[in-house]
Amino acid sequence: MNIKKYSTAVIGVFLLVSCGKETSPKPDGYLRLSYPAAVYQKEDSPYSFSYEKNKEARMIDEGHQAFRLDYPQMKASIYMNYRKVTKNNLDSLLRDAQKLTYNHNIKADDIQEKIFINREAKVYGMFYKIIGNAATNVQFYATDSINHFVVGSLYFYAKPNFDSIYPATHYIETDMRHLMESIHWK
Repeated sequence: MNIKKYSTAVIGVFLLVSCGKETSPKPDGYLRLSYPAAVYQKEDSPYSFSYEKNKEARMIDEGHQAFRLDYPQMKASIYMNYRKVTKNNLDSLLRDAQKLTYNHNIKADDIQEKIFINREAKVYGMFYKIIGNAATNVQFYATDSINHFVVGSLYFYAKPNFDSIYPATHYIETDMRHLMESIHWK
């Protein structure tokens, strides 16, 4: 019986000592990324159009009717290609631009399309937002359907992880929309 009283007392002491402030796990921490407010400036492409780009982006001519807009702090680039529209190549250019986007269908969770029309500047196109771990998350093409065709794609210099690059993707997506909306053919 002594043992019964002794074990009850020991259990009681453990219960009293163990009762106290409850511990809880710390919440997940998230990296806060902030970027400067976009300031746009007119830029003449090396080809037959002008546009407005974010001052943070550096334009680098790649030759062969291609250039890129580098965002060094985000380790990203918008790759741009210009093609002259001829009598027989508009369908081919449109098909290639759409194929470029839909090749990411395997990794994409969703592809959102938005038609773009600026009758005054004679700029017509499509803006694509690709949701998921695809190699590119934003693409567009623009044309006047007669002489000019330009396509742009956003790429990061990192393995695609949509959640991690979302803040930078959103920032550059806004720049790409502005770029597309400001195109003027020469």
